Amino acid sequence: MQQFIVLPLIIPLLMALTALVRLRSFRRRLALIGALANLLACIALLIITETGNIQVSQMGGHPAPYGISLVVDPLSAMMLTITAIILFTSVIYSRTAIDANRERFNYYPLLGCLLLGINLAFMTGDLFTLYVAFEIMLMSSFVLLTLGGERGQLEGGLKYVILNVVGSTVFLIAVGLTYAVAGTLNLADLAQRLAGVGPESRDMTTVLAGLFLLAFGIKAAIFPLFFWLPASYHTPPIAITALFGGLLTKVGVYSMWRVLVMVFPNELVVLQPLLLALAMLTMITGVLGAVAQMELRRLLSFHIISQIGYLLMGTALLTEAGLAGAVFFMIHVILAKTALFYISGIAYEAQGSYDLKKLGGMRKMHPGVALLFLLAAFSLAGLPPLPGFWAKLLLIRAALEIGQYGVVAVALVVSLLTMYSMVKIWNEAFWKPPAAGRAAAMLTRDDRRSLFIPASVLVILIVVVGLFAEPMIRLSSQAARSIMEPALYVESVLVENGVGE
Repeated sequence: MQQFIVLPLIIPLLMALTALVRLRSFRRRLALIGALANLLACIALLIITETGNIQVSQMGGHPAPYGISLVVDPLSAMMLTITAIILFTSVIYSRTAIDANRERFNYYPLLGCLLLGINLAFMTGDLFTLYVAFEIMLMSSFVLLTLGGERGQLEGGLKYVILNVVGSTVFLIAVGLTYAVAGTLNLADLAQRLAGVGPESRDMTTVLAGLFLLAFGIKAAIFPLFFWLPASYHTPPIAITALFGGLLTKVGVYSMWRVLVMVFPNELVVLQPLLLALAMLTMITGVLGAVAQMELRRLLSFHIISQIGYLLMGTALLTEAGLAGAVFFMIHVILAKTALFYISGIAYEAQGSYDLKKLGGMRKMHPGVALLFLLAAFSLAGLPPLPGFWAKLLLIRAALEIGQYGVVAVALVVSLLTMYSMVKIWNEAFWKPPAAGRAAAMLTRDDRRSLFIPASVLVILIVVVGLFAEPMIRLSSQAARSIMEPALYVESVLVENGVGE
């Protein structure tokens, strides 16, 4: 089994080696095979861990906490699986959405490198390897963002990389200080050692928690550290935007859960008022930015920020119910947001613009796409019985249980404004007639397949998760428990290797 759990790292490495293949059609097939193999491996890990089992592999045979530990628990298995789904659909979508020139400059190998960084972030059991994962993600995402060399891409990429380098620097400083304080970087060992820290050291550990919050907040695009996202995400081809919008900020939130909630729970009690304030401000600023936009990609990019606010809300509640709601929300928003970006790409291919004023008539041109949009948009806004409703219900109920009425009020208002912005997209792009003089483009059969199938798959998953929400709620609760009660995690990583009690 130890050899099996490294597959989500080995497969992306093999995908990156497709750079050696010159034939375009063969490279596409290899990328698709790699994405499918990664998906199957991640589903297998999800099945193995869904009852609470934790799989651990000590790299190089060095026992924890001295070596590199790869750990797959219910939460990381869920994140690996949803990432694999998005990557698989992205490879299919890219067949039309990515031009031959970008493919020639190693688009698919870069996807493999990005997947490697994301999977490593979800699987690593120590802080330094998490830093390495962030750097792999940063390098590959920056190249993907600027692939093509267009002026807008370079400007957006510069803003993207500067603030993310700042985040990485803050994270590395926090890692160094953590080692100085605790003498270890292994997450299980940290959770065990810091649990026994006395009041005299609590101020220092609270500072460490604040530094990690700052670093992960930049990666997750929380208020007021989000300006890089809407300035950059709309610049590359939509296949890249969809992949980034669905996954990258979620790695920052996952890292908050894994490091802050599991290792620094006592310090988070001190930081809770700040976390709640940041959650509300992130929701509000994100949705107000979205309401003001008329460019489809920028509108959806601002909604990434507002939805991060809900994830931060569930984290800030500091309860198992709140974190379970956040995990459920994470799965929902990854599916819904990626689907909406895919659909915006279809609108662009059909009418040649992302400007809502220049779009129109999609309801009659592509009625199937109109239905896909409605389902994804209604889920994002939180209408029953779609998963967005269940996720927000879990979060609101968890907040009401501990008397956090202010954040509940903000969450409900933001949901209404989200619905308003979705209705604006519907009215402009789907309902109103096409702009005068704009003819619809004729998509080939292959183009229709590569664009419509990924969007359809994600929307079908949205509907299935909404109609059969109970299994996902159970999985989310199991994942939250593995973070809030890390005893089994610590035992699996340390005790079985002769380090713990």
